[in-house]
Amino acid sequence: MKAIGLYKYLPIEDPHSLVDVYVDRPQTGPRDLLVAVQAISVNPVDTKVRAPRPGENEKEERARILGWDACGEVLATGSDVEHYAAGDRVYYAGDITRPGSYSQMQLVDERIVGHMPKSLDYPQAAALPLTGLTAWEALFDRLEISPRGDDAGKSILIIGGAGGVGSIAIQLASKLAGLKVIASASRTRSGIWVKQMGARHVVNHRNDLHRELRDLYLESVDYILCLNNTDQHWRAMASAIAPQGKICSIVDNREPLQLNLLKSKSATFAWEFMFTRAMYQTRDMIRQQEILNEIASLVDRGELKTTANQLMEPINASNLREAHKQIESGRTIGKIVLSGWE
Repeated sequence: MKAIGLYKYLPIEDPHSLVDVYVDRPQTGPRDLLVAVQAISVNPVDTKVRAPRPGENEKEERARILGWDACGEVLATGSDVEHYAAGDRVYYAGDITRPGSYSQMQLVDERIVGHMPKSLDYPQAAALPLTGLTAWEALFDRLEISPRGDDAGKSILIIGGAGGVGSIAIQLASKLAGLKVIASASRTRSGIWVKQMGARHVVNHRNDLHRELRDLYLESVDYILCLNNTDQHWRAMASAIAPQGKICSIVDNREPLQLNLLKSKSATFAWEFMFTRAMYQTRDMIRQQEILNEIASLVDRGELKTTANQLMEPINASNLREAHKQIESGRTIGKIVLSGWE
């Protein structure tokens, strides 16, 4: 079957950074679904895994298949699968420890798979799994915001609101939780986008964020979700968070974080990593199936909308290299989706 893989970790400008390959059809394990992949979307994690590794000259004996966002049709099921059957249309982010979605067929554990929204086509649905799961877990698990509206009226600052995670997090925070959302964006186009997603106010994360909040007559916010450069924004976040407030980030730090800046406020800091449940086979791993099904229901009821903003056809190495290049520019809005096979 067709796939796109890598043998060496190279800059995206190198034509060998991602290449068209053929790989064997995988065999299902007990809890696996074999999915015919119809559309995929590209995330920053794809580019980080593919990027050169300083001081290393690592090579792969077999093509490594990346990609952690897909939707398609179930072709076959493992012996212990309970929730799906051949012919079901599904969407999922997958497991970073297994071969990814840059492939015509992919194995994925049913516990991290959801039924695709009935109101969306494959490209529209492919934009949602990884960012939907990340935003849901960050808001409702890590920040412990009520998805039922019990915290309605409280404020949240979402730093980096125009990207994939930010685009869905704004919708969940404003429409489901009823929060007052302040989203950061650094360009006019991205500012318009976050407003369309449901942000009440827009600030510029290239400026002093706490000063930007004060210009909105906000001395502090109850929650902060950081989706852009934890190191750069750490002091501003520590300054802007309310006493007993909560901060969550999905972006790795490179320098030690001064947690003592949060002590006098008894503020909380938490990481969100969407792959944790699958990577460690946690007892609540099936929670991701439940979240994806809930997101699909919200979409079908018109309460959430897809964040797909650019479609490329077909799925091949050339288009994926271009998508990676755009992601690495740091200027994408919403999600880049690829659909169909040559």
